[in-house]
This record gives sequence, C-alpha cells and structure tokens, in this order.
Amino acid sequence: MFDEGFAAECLGPVEEAVRRTAAAEIMPRFRALTADQVAEKNGPHDLVTVADRDAEAHLTAALTALLPGSVVVGEETVDADPGRYAALAGDRPVWIVDPIDGTRTFVRGDEGFCTLVALAHRGELLASWTYAPVHDRMATALRGGGARLDGAELRAGSPDDGAPLRIAASYPFHTTPGAKRALLRLRTEGVRAGAVRARPCAGSAGLEYLEIARGALDATVFGWENAWDHAAGLLLVAEAGGAHATLDGTPFRLAGGNALPFTTARDAQTVARIRRLLLGDHPAA
Repeated sequence: MFDEGFAAECLGPVEEAVRRTAAAEIMPRFRALTADQVAEKNGPHDLVTVADRDAEAHLTAALTALLPGSVVVGEETVDADPGRYAALAGDRPVWIVDPIDGTRTFVRGDEGFCTLVALAHRGELLASWTYAPVHDRMATALRGGGARLDGAELRAGSPDDGAPLRIAASYPFHTTPGAKRALLRLRTEGVRAGAVRARPCAGSAGLEYLEIARGALDATVFGWENAWDHAAGLLLVAEAGGAHATLDGTPFRLAGGNALPFTTARDAQTVARIRRLLLGDHPAA
C-alpha cells in the first residue's frame, strides 16, 4: 500500500531528477532547435519538440524508479495514448508531468517556460515541483508542509484594498462557448474602469501560478483543465496560502469534468470576487 509520507521523503530526489532532465534534454535544445525537431499536434498553437518528448521519457524513467508501482500522466504520454489520463482517477500514485510548460515560448527562444511535476494519489495532490531552468529557480510544495522558492518560504498574501486586481486570463477564443462568455465578462465596462486588470497568460501556466504564490500576481483564470498544466501550481498556491475554485464553486478535479473557467488567487476572498465576475453577478464588485 502506498504511504503518502513518501511525498516528503521524495522532495529532494525529485528535484534532482528534474534538474538532471533539464540539463540533459531541455537546455541543450534551447535556442538550438532545428525545423525537423518541432511538430504540430492539434494545430499551429499546439506544438511539441524533441525536447518535450525526450524530457518526459527521462522523467518517466527517473520517477517510476523512485516509486515502483507508480504511473506517469504526462502531456506527451497522453497525446500518444489518451487512455492514460484515466490513471488520475485510479488507486495508484500518479506523477503528473509537463516536461516543457510553455512549448511555444521555448520554440521562440524566449525564457518563460518551465518543467512541472506533481505527485498525486486518489485525486489528492501531495507534492509539486516547478522549475524554471533558464534562471535555475525551483519552487516546491508539500501538502501541509508549505511552499518554497529556492529554499525560501512563499506566502501569497492578499491584494491591497482598493487596488486593481492583476489577473492572467486565458484567451477567450479557444474554449467552449460558455467558458468564452464567462471570460469575456472580465472585459466589462466596470472591469475596464479599474476593478480588474486582465492580461493574457505569459505562455506558461506554471509560471503564472508561481507569480500568485509570490504575491506578484493576484489571480489566474483558465478555460482548460489539462492536469499537467495545473496540478503543480494548484498545490504551490494552496501551500502559499492561496485558494481556487471552479465556476460552480467546487474544487478542481484532477481527473477532469470541471466547470470552466476556474480561478486561482492569492486568497479565498479574491476567488469569490472573480467568480462573481465570471458568473455576471455584480461585475464591478
């Protein structure tokens, strides 16, 4: 039987595995990709590179060796075999992996990408790792054990009273009609008047979550639910004192079926405020 105390024991070994993977498979390809090393998956905005695939394979071997009997649900693994996503609802411990979060950013040669790993069991997040290899910055979180960035404790805090909210929001045009309507409510006259300042995501969901955990960003609003984009960041923000909720007010479910869009913020009050905006209730409140 899986002992969830393993999460604390593996913080260091997983961090080492992530760093080794980035050094071996990701950074040598940064700003050095050739055209034949980049491909489209589901369109021009959904890219994969040889670095994504090799990094996920490297991490899969390392993580399953650390925890025999575990399974990896990674972006590239699921792209090849969609049925693997169902492991998130199973009984085995699951490593949730995004080898390069922000692949388009990586392909452009920009620095805003990261590697994301989370450990979950029966739908509960236990530990997470967010690594920005260009800047060698590592954020970790342990359920009930707090969040840290390069060893220093992270506290999200709360937005300043009366200050415009800083929100990183999904583009509204690549989602369902209902989620699009909700996202566009962030652009109401009251919002433009200063209640909320929305901006597009930087290209890496993981780094946006880190900004919330640091208190440098007030909230995110995402219109998609792929677990590899969100798992590490959700635990990081929660352990830094933040909160999240899906559109119907329930917690995010790793296995899917969430009411979208969902929001993550520095505190529960801000989550409630943004949910009201998305639902069309009191848009300027």
